Amino acid sequence: MFLLQVVIALLLAVGAVALLVMTTQRDSARDAGHRSVAVAQGFASSPGLAAALTSGDPTATLQPRVVEAQKQAHVDFVGVLNRDGVYEALASPVNRPGYRSNTDFRPLLAGRTVMEEATGGLGPQIRAYVPVRDADGRVVGAVGAGVTLEHVGERVTEQLPAVLGATAAAVAVTTGTAALLSRRLWRQTRGLGPAEITRMYDHHDAVLHSVREGVVIVGEDGRLLLANDEARRLLELPADAQGRPVADLGLDPRITGLLTSCRTVTDQVYLVGDRLLAVNVRPTDARGGPAGSAVTLRDTTELRALAGRAEAALDRLTLLYEAGTRIGTTLDVTRTAQDLTDVAVPRFADIAAVMLLEPVFKGEEPPDARTVMRRTAVSGTDSSWPLYPVGERLRLGPDTPMTVNLAHGNAVLVSDLTSEHDWRARSPERAQGILDHGIGSLITVPLRARGVVLGLADFWRYRGTEPFQKDDLSFAEELAARAAVAIDNARRYTREHTMAVTLQRSLLPRAVPEQSALDVAHRYLPSHAGVCGDWFDVIPLPGTRVALVVGDVVGRGLHASATMGRLRTAVHNFSALDLAPDELLAHLDELVARTDTEERADEAEEAEADITGATCLYAVYDPVSGVCTMARAGHPGPAVVTPDGAVTFPDVPLSPPLGLGGGAPFETATIRLPEGSRLALFTDGLIEEHRHDPDTGLSLLRRALARTGPDPDETCRTVIEDLLPDRPADDVVLLVARTRITDPGQVAEWDVPSDPAAVSRLRYEVSRRLDSWGLPLLSFSTELMVSELVTNALRHGSQPVRLRLLLDSSLICEVADGSSTSPHLRRARLTDEGGRGLFLVARFARRWGTRYTSRGKVIWAEQPLDQPAEGPETDTADALLAQWEA
Repeated sequence: MFLLQVVIALLLAVGAVALLVMTTQRDSARDAGHRSVAVAQGFASSPGLAAALTSGDPTATLQPRVVEAQKQAHVDFVGVLNRDGVYEALASPVNRPGYRSNTDFRPLLAGRTVMEEATGGLGPQIRAYVPVRDADGRVVGAVGAGVTLEHVGERVTEQLPAVLGATAAAVAVTTGTAALLSRRLWRQTRGLGPAEITRMYDHHDAVLHSVREGVVIVGEDGRLLLANDEARRLLELPADAQGRPVADLGLDPRITGLLTSCRTVTDQVYLVGDRLLAVNVRPTDARGGPAGSAVTLRDTTELRALAGRAEAALDRLTLLYEAGTRIGTTLDVTRTAQDLTDVAVPRFADIAAVMLLEPVFKGEEPPDARTVMRRTAVSGTDSSWPLYPVGERLRLGPDTPMTVNLAHGNAVLVSDLTSEHDWRARSPERAQGILDHGIGSLITVPLRARGVVLGLADFWRYRGTEPFQKDDLSFAEELAARAAVAIDNARRYTREHTMAVTLQRSLLPRAVPEQSALDVAHRYLPSHAGVCGDWFDVIPLPGTRVALVVGDVVGRGLHASATMGRLRTAVHNFSALDLAPDELLAHLDELVARTDTEERADEAEEAEADITGATCLYAVYDPVSGVCTMARAGHPGPAVVTPDGAVTFPDVPLSPPLGLGGGAPFETATIRLPEGSRLALFTDGLIEEHRHDPDTGLSLLRRALARTGPDPDETCRTVIEDLLPDRPADDVVLLVARTRITDPGQVAEWDVPSDPAAVSRLRYEVSRRLDSWGLPLLSFSTELMVSELVTNALRHGSQPVRLRLLLDSSLICEVADGSSTSPHLRRARLTDEGGRGLFLVARFARRWGTRYTSRGKVIWAEQPLDQPAEGPETDTADALLAQWEA
C-alpha cells in the first residue's frame, strides 16, 4: 500500500513538472506578446510620430528613436511601417529600413491592433503591430515590435532547476506524509483491509439514506457537507446542494441560522414550508472531531392540527388577558358594557351586543329574571343593522332562546341560524332582516355575577366566516363572566354613589329660608366619581342678619356625607349662639380635631385612619349697615360683583383647614357691600376642574361673573355652564347672594343715659314710632319689653346702653350695653322682689336671645307682626301671679 502511494506520488510529480514547464512556456509566450503590444502602443502614441512618418525623410527622423526604444524595451525588434507595409525605420539584428513585412496589413489599415506568432527575418517570433493615426484619425502607418521564441524558451530553461528542486522536495514530503498517514490509518482501522472498510461504509451509507429522519452535517465554514435523502426531502434541497454554503440554498432564514449557528438545540419545532420539523443540533467537535454541526430533522406534520388548536388557545388566552385589562377600567355600567363589545369585535365575533336589565342602571339588584331589557352597547354594526339600537328598551318573548337563557342562566349556541325554524317563526320579519344582513351563527351568554343575572351578551358571526363551535361557547362564557363581574362592580358603585348622593342631598338645604337681607340662588353638582362632602347653608340670624356657609369635607362617599351632616348641624348649633365668624370656626376646628382623635382611637388596629379634615367659609351679612364679616378655614375666598359689574376677590385671611388649626385663632375680614352687590361663595371643585389650574379657574370665574346680570339664579347658571364639564370630577357648590339694604325708615335707635328716669321717655318714643309704623297693637308688649330690657341694662350692665327697633317681617327690639354678663331666664320664688322681667319678655316675644360683640352684648326679642299683642286683661296676668305661687 505504501509503495503504491510512492509510485503514485512520483507519477504525479513527473506530470506536475511537465505541466509546470508547459504552463511556464505558455505564460512566457503570453508575456512576450503583451510586452510587444505595450511597446508598439507606447511608440505609436509618442508625439510627432504621425508627422514624421508622413515627412519627406521619415527614416532619418525615426531611426534613432526606434533604436533607443528597442534597447529600453528589451524586445528583439521595433520598427515603423508605412501604409504599404515597408519599414521606414527598423531596429533589428538582421534587417534594415526598407524591409517589407510579411504580415497581413489590412486589419491595420482598418485601425485594428494585430498580435500574432509568425516567422520573420529573426526566425519564429511573437510580434504585435499597432496602427498610427494622424490628427484626422486616418491610418498613416504602423508600429511593430516582437520577441523571438528562442528568447521565450530561454526563460523557461532558467526556471527549470527551481522547478525540479521543488518537485523533488514535494515528492519527499509526500512520501513522508504517506508513511505517517499509512501508519495512523493502520491503527485507526485496526488492521482492516480496503475490502472490509468498503463494506462497512456501504452499510453505514445504507442506514443513513434509509432512516425516516433527516441527517445534515454542516462544516465550520457554513457549507453543507452531508444530507441524506430524508433531509433533502424535508428541506427540499436542490440536487447540487452538497458542498454549497447553506445560506445559498434558499432555506427559511430561521433554519439557515440554526444550521450554521453550531449551538446545541433539542427538539425545537419550526414551520418549514407546509411541514412542522422537530430539529436537534449538536456540535461535531465535542469529542475532538472537526468543527461543524450535526443536525437531525424529524417530520412532525401530523402535529399541525394540535399546534393550530394550541395557537388558537393562545390567542384566546391573550384576548382574555386584554379583556381583563380593558374591561372594568371605569365604574360606569354603560362604559363597561361597551368595553366588552369592543374587546370581542373583531377578534372573536363580527358583531357583539349587550343588553342589561333595567334595575342594573339604577344600581339595584334584579330580583329575578325579567324580560324588559335595554340595549346598552353594540360593536361592529352600521346603520343598516336590523336589531334594536343602543338605548332602546325591549321586551323579549317568553319562548325565545334569549329569554330561556336569561331565566336559567345558560349560554345558547346556534351554529346555523338558517336552520333554526322556531326562532324564525316567532319573529319572521326581524329574523329575515338578520339573515339578509349576512348573520350566520350566534352565541348568547348570560351576564351572571355573584349568582345574579344582570343581562345578556350576544356574539354574531357572518356566514362568510367560520361559525361558532363548542370551544367558542366556553370562551364566550369566560369572557362574559369577567365582564359580568366588572358590570356588577359598576352596578354596586352606582348604588353606593346613588345612596351617597341621596344622603348628601338630604343633608343639604332643600329650600332657602325666608329672609329679607339677601336674594339667594345656589347650585350643587355631585361628582361623577362619588360625592365629596361639599355643602352650603343659608342661616337667618337675629337682627335681620343672614349667615352664608360653604364647606368641603375631605374624602368621598358615605363617610364624607355623614361628616358633612355633622358639621352642618354643628354650624347651625353654633349659629344659634350668634357667634362671630372667627369664634364659630374655632369651635368647628375643635370639634373636627376631637372627632379625628376619637376615630383614630376606634381604628387603632388599622394601619391608617381617615382624617376628617374639612374647609369652611362663614360669612355674616347685616342689611342694616351693609357690612359683611367673614372668616375662612382652608377654603377658597369669595368673589364680589359690585352693581357696576366689577368683579373682585376680597382678601380674606386664610386659616388652616378645620382639624389642622392646632388651636390657632382665626382671623376675620369685614367689607361693606353696596346694595345690589352679588356675593359668590363656592368650593374648590368650581375652579380646580382638571382642565385648568386654580389661577386659570379664578380668571374664568371672573369673566363669567362679569358678563352675567343681577339675577343670582342667572349668575349660577352662567358660571356652571362656562366653567364645568358635563361630568365634573369633584363636587361643586356655588352660592350667589344679592344684597339688600334695610330702609332707614324701618330702623329706630336711641342712646340711653344712665338715669333710670329715661326709661319712661323711651317707652313714649317707642310708642310713637310704632304708631308711625302702623303697629299700635304691639305698643303694650313692646313698651313692656323695652322697659324690662333697658332697666336690666342700666342696673346690671354698663355704658354705653343703646336701644334699637327694627321693622322687618317681624318687630325686633335690641338693647345693647357694654357688659358681657348674660341674663338668665328663671322662675322667681315667692319671696323674690325681682327676676320676672325676662319671663315677661319671653312671654310676649316669639323668640329672644343674647349675642356678644366686641364692645359687650346685645339682648334681642322678636315679635310677629301678624298677631296682636296680649293686653293685661289676658292670661298674662295669671302667668305673672303664678310666679308668686311658686
